[in-house]
Amino acid sequence: MTTHDTLGRDGHVLVLGGKTGHRVLRRLQARGVPARAASRSTAVPFDWNDRATWAPALAGLHAAYIAYVPDLAVPGAADTVAAFAEQAVAAGARRLVLLSGRGEDEAQRTEQLVAQAGAEWTVVRCSWFDQNFSEGFFVDGVRAGELALPVGDVPEPFVDLDDVADVAVAALTEDGHASEVYELTGPQLLRFDEAVAAIAAAAGHDIAFAPVPVDEFAAALRSSGEPEDVVWLTTYLFSEVLDGRNASLADGVQRALGRPPRSFADYARAVWGA
Repeated sequence: MTTHDTLGRDGHVLVLGGKTGHRVLRRLQARGVPARAASRSTAVPFDWNDRATWAPALAGLHAAYIAYVPDLAVPGAADTVAAFAEQAVAAGARRLVLLSGRGEDEAQRTEQLVAQAGAEWTVVRCSWFDQNFSEGFFVDGVRAGELALPVGDVPEPFVDLDDVADVAVAALTEDGHASEVYELTGPQLLRFDEAVAAIAAAAGHDIAFAPVPVDEFAAALRSSGEPEDVVWLTTYLFSEVLDGRNASLADGVQRALGRPPRSFADYARAVWGA
């Protein structure tokens, strides 16, 4: 694929989102692409729940990477992201890249709405990340030597966040990705206990995995002080999305980048290697 004329345009790429967003921003900056992040803590603040912050954050952009926090499954997220996409296009965005959720009805509805906003669009559709074990709420259990989650034998095609960021940056800066829906997975299906075993092997010490009932898990979240919306989202992801609907591999990384996805074992060795 050829590099798009991003560097020759006026404006910058606006980057939203946490775990993927900072990776996307770092890659864009390394390429010399004008880019800036926007969040509640940036110099020009951005808050999904405060639409007064949208226009200042959108000023001067020509493309946007959209990752809705906490998740597109949250009620109202689709309409909020659709309104943002329309405002971004009105502000000058010619290209939108959306991080979406694999197997989530509300996420797919969001994709359709973003595609109607009036700009070139690309969807980067994922489910569970490798880095949930090292940068998400799994990390404390992994470090403590026992991870307890409400999941059994359902396999998951964990995908590496670096692959996600590489695909997003390609879609933002190269021709050939418009109107594409890239489903991103790793190269193999793993149960959660198998993923934990791979981390233990890389780390060189035992890490136990304990399946627990979802109600017990939700109660533990509440007792640790997690707000009710976090409890709802977490239990939704485990009880509905993690029901086997995503237990298949996809070729999005290969199609977008021309290379295979990174394996979970490679991630485990790089992050948890003793």
